[in-house]
Amino acid sequence: MNSEKLKITVVGLGYIGLPTAAMLASVGHDVVGVDVNPSVVDTVNRGEIHIVERDLDQLVQAVVSQGKLRASLTPEQSDAYIIAVPTPFKNDHEPDTSYVESAARAIAPMLQPGALVILESTSPVGTTEQVAALLVTLRPDLSFPKQGTTGADIQVAYCPERVLPGRIMTELVDNDRVIGGITPVCAERARSLYQTFVRGECVLTDARSAEMTKLTENAFRDLNIGFANELSLICDRLGINVWELIALANRHPRVNILNPGPGVGGHCIAVDPWFIVHAAPEEARLIRTARQVNDGKPHWIVDKVLDALSKAEGQTVACLGLAFKADVDDLRESPALAIVEILAQRAPSAKLLVAEPFIDHLPRTLVGKAELAPAEEAIERADIVVMLVDHKTFKSLDRSRLADKTIIDTRGVWR
Repeated sequence: MNSEKLKITVVGLGYIGLPTAAMLASVGHDVVGVDVNPSVVDTVNRGEIHIVERDLDQLVQAVVSQGKLRASLTPEQSDAYIIAVPTPFKNDHEPDTSYVESAARAIAPMLQPGALVILESTSPVGTTEQVAALLVTLRPDLSFPKQGTTGADIQVAYCPERVLPGRIMTELVDNDRVIGGITPVCAERARSLYQTFVRGECVLTDARSAEMTKLTENAFRDLNIGFANELSLICDRLGINVWELIALANRHPRVNILNPGPGVGGHCIAVDPWFIVHAAPEEARLIRTARQVNDGKPHWIVDKVLDALSKAEGQTVACLGLAFKADVDDLRESPALAIVEILAQRAPSAKLLVAEPFIDHLPRTLVGKAELAPAEEAIERADIVVMLVDHKTFKSLDRSRLADKTIIDTRGVWR
């Protein structure tokens, strides 16, 4: 691994930025984490974390106490800048790169010859080049890389994350990284930085290919989840247990069907395939269909709950889970959250009880519309129980508590 110690600014202290900043600090770099949220900055500077991620709290506490990581509202002059901000979509699934643009504008005044700028945010193809073009207009006194050239004051590259929430601290180190430079020199510079902490292989390519690689990985997963979710709809129509069906089909040596669920969530899989569809709408027919299947699953679940309510004597519904996946606190693009929000709109007379062990207050969209309660209490009070997230704590619940309840199990926990 490269032993050179650098000063690094990481813009964005979310689920990827903070673990990355902490990991860089742990190998000896001087890291400044930048975030627009003063509460996040204060929390990190106390050596604490504002998200749930295994082993992150100990690492942040250690590197902050050692003076290797600190947080700020503004960037500082550094050897390298890593942009790890959100890239959501706007109306009609149009990519929104405004956060990336804001980050580029924030670091532009700090740039000095020899600096390296790396975009980690999952982005539409061409975004890295757009960042470089923006920096050119903001800093005409500096030279920036262009394809086919070798010399530039500033190097610009793209290196997407590919980690699993709950295993981020392990996978940041062990997983291979795809590093795309606007020029080969840019890619090499970025690789020298990542090799200070990555034990996986750092594979070099151009920026556009690296951007498309990240989108392709998530579209592939979305397609496979979409197949499982569509199977669950078909099996419900035909009176077949989808969980048993999948177990039987997966006995084929070349079949590996994923498990269905209430939809697809998280900032990556639920968003990134739309970037491909937006870029190539005529060609991305299969990718679009998978997105539509997965986006439609929460509404199908809601219809199931409404049907159960129409037949039940009581009108109390226990919704188990709000996170987008098991054992994390991340609610971004969560189908579970969407289901509860839609239920609150379509069944205003129902009593909604929400159990989510990884949060201590309801999101703003549910305040006054639902009640946060421990899982055991929610089940005890409910007429209908909806399993939305297969948290470990939910899997260990005493099933005798479900007697005389109407069960809607979207995760196959009680199959």
